[in-house]
Amino acid sequence: MTASGSRHYVSPHEITAAWSAAAGDRVVRVVVDAAGGDNAPAEVVRGALQAAGPDIHIVFVGDEGTVRGLLPVDAAHVSIVHAADVIGYDEEPAWAARNKSGSSIVVGLKLVHDGEADAFVSAGNTGAVVAGSLLYVRRIRGVQRPAICTIIPCMPTPIAFLDVGANAEYRPEHLRQFAVMGQAFAREVMGIPAPVVGLLSIGEEATKGTPDVIEAHRLMAADGHIRFYGNVEGRDIMNRVVDVVVTDGFTGNVALKTIEGAARGILGALRQTIDLSAKTKLGGLLLRRDLLRLKYALDPNEFGGAILAGVSAPVIIAHGSSTARGIAQAVRMGRRAVVSELLPSISAELGARPPTV
Repeated sequence: MTASGSRHYVSPHEITAAWSAAAGDRVVRVVVDAAGGDNAPAEVVRGALQAAGPDIHIVFVGDEGTVRGLLPVDAAHVSIVHAADVIGYDEEPAWAARNKSGSSIVVGLKLVHDGEADAFVSAGNTGAVVAGSLLYVRRIRGVQRPAICTIIPCMPTPIAFLDVGANAEYRPEHLRQFAVMGQAFAREVMGIPAPVVGLLSIGEEATKGTPDVIEAHRLMAADGHIRFYGNVEGRDIMNRVVDVVVTDGFTGNVALKTIEGAARGILGALRQTIDLSAKTKLGGLLLRRDLLRLKYALDPNEFGGAILAGVSAPVIIAHGSSTARGIAQAVRMGRRAVVSELLPSISAELGARPPTV
């Protein structure tokens, strides 16, 4: 399998614009955890309202009085379900998901399970969202482990990257399934027609890596559903060698946060360099349009969140520090995942029945 041919520049806006246009006027009900995130509830409510419209009905879950106080008098396409409790970032996720039944995360996920909503968005405790999704939304039949699949904004066009935190421990078969799910996500949500998958390792050769990675390579290479490139190294992620990069949740989370930190550092260094002298400031003005394009290309808020791939309804995990724009984009991703062929594709390619949720 050859490397990805997607070398022309594709802006985040081009990808997310397709989310709004998907499936015409179908109304999708998206639950938004109004209590989750560093900037909740004000930024969460503001962002969800930006996405609300004739094709997206927002169901806010949180303290009803607080949420209602943040809504404009003429707010349309929204409703509120009261949830008195909140799962904090410092709480043990599995315990909280089982025992805090009145929390915004659990109440919201149960709405999806009961068919009263189509998708769920939260910037709250990631572990609790994952644990709650397994308890109440449930896995697609045939999926052994769900994986958090994010879009990494890079040049010339973004890539899908999973797992970034759901599974610190794994088996080779899990990585094979992640490849199938990531490929479906890249095709159905990101709009890449024939995505190519790479397995993150310490060398390009099939014999490089841990025994589990070597076995995962063998499984992916033998799977006719996967357009498999082979191993990729850490330096290849931002060089856009493939469309989808697969790894375990521990490695993926470390890599993602390293990339995010490096991107912020580079942009900060560019700003400092531009401010050094009148000559560099003039150069900055001449390059302003291109630098802004770079800034937006590397901004995680442009995509809003990561999807928990492998559960039977779209669950979007937004960044804890999400701005209003990030929440709005997470909601739009949720709608795109509902109206696309993402879940049926995962079901079919893993030999399971289509989801009924």
